[in-house]
Amino acid sequence: MGNSASHITKQVLRWGTALLPDPLYLALSHRRRIGRFPRIKDPATFNEMILARCLHPDPRWKDLADKLSVRTYVRDRIGEKYLIPLIAAPDLFTREIFEFLPSSFVMKASHGSGFVEVVRDKSRTSFEALQRRAEEWLGIDYSRVARERHYRGIRPRIFFEKLLLDKTGRVPADLKMHVFGRGPDGPIIYTGIIADRFGDARADIYDAHWNRLELAWGSYRRSECALPRPSNWDTLTRIAMQLAEGLGYVRVDLYAPDDEVYFGELTFTPGGGTMPYTPDRCDYEWGRILKQAHYPAA
Repeated sequence: MGNSASHITKQVLRWGTALLPDPLYLALSHRRRIGRFPRIKDPATFNEMILARCLHPDPRWKDLADKLSVRTYVRDRIGEKYLIPLIAAPDLFTREIFEFLPSSFVMKASHGSGFVEVVRDKSRTSFEALQRRAEEWLGIDYSRVARERHYRGIRPRIFFEKLLLDKTGRVPADLKMHVFGRGPDGPIIYTGIIADRFGDARADIYDAHWNRLELAWGSYRRSECALPRPSNWDTLTRIAMQLAEGLGYVRVDLYAPDDEVYFGELTFTPGGGTMPYTPDRCDYEWGRILKQAHYPAA
């Protein structure tokens, strides 16, 4: 009876939360994760500005947040060679599609974040297992998950990409490049590196000159020591700036296995405006940088 009552309570709370209007839902989510109620109408912190973006998205973001349609934008901006090879993007995932897939691949969905299934050996999974996962993803209205409104109207689709591995056989680290624009000393970029994402995940943040910041975000633990600067860092910076040009602030996600460069995604509302930063002053510092990027001094 106890477990049943607990389950019912959780269901009632979930349904009640789903009925909350977006501004109230976001305010409560921010209070729960950050520890204070946000000033959405007069934002000062980075997270508060991201919340405002969730509620008032730029119309361009919809197509650029679509994991399939953004490929055209990337191809036009920086070239086909930076796109992860696309294996299939079927209208319907069928057993025939599964049989067609190579022995290793990555399954993703077009309409949200976190829809990633890494398959290193197809013989160790099944069509039925992947179909269940695909149906689960396709049934999610991602614009309601964190109330990021620019995801509304994105057509949910399943697609398959080549599995990227570095020379050690590992999935390469995510380079999450927060591009704020260009300042007097060059590009203003803060890069979050998530290493061993599907294992013992660790995360660190570096500035544009590859100095590691005394900063942690979310629930990730920091690495014991700083990573060496990528040998192709100048190329990564150039590509991130090219993709961000004309869009204002955007997080450009890239992969750089063995000096190659591949595009991941563009993210306009990272963390949904509820990402804890430690120490908390970073939230205010990035907020000042973002405001300065929007309203540069005369």
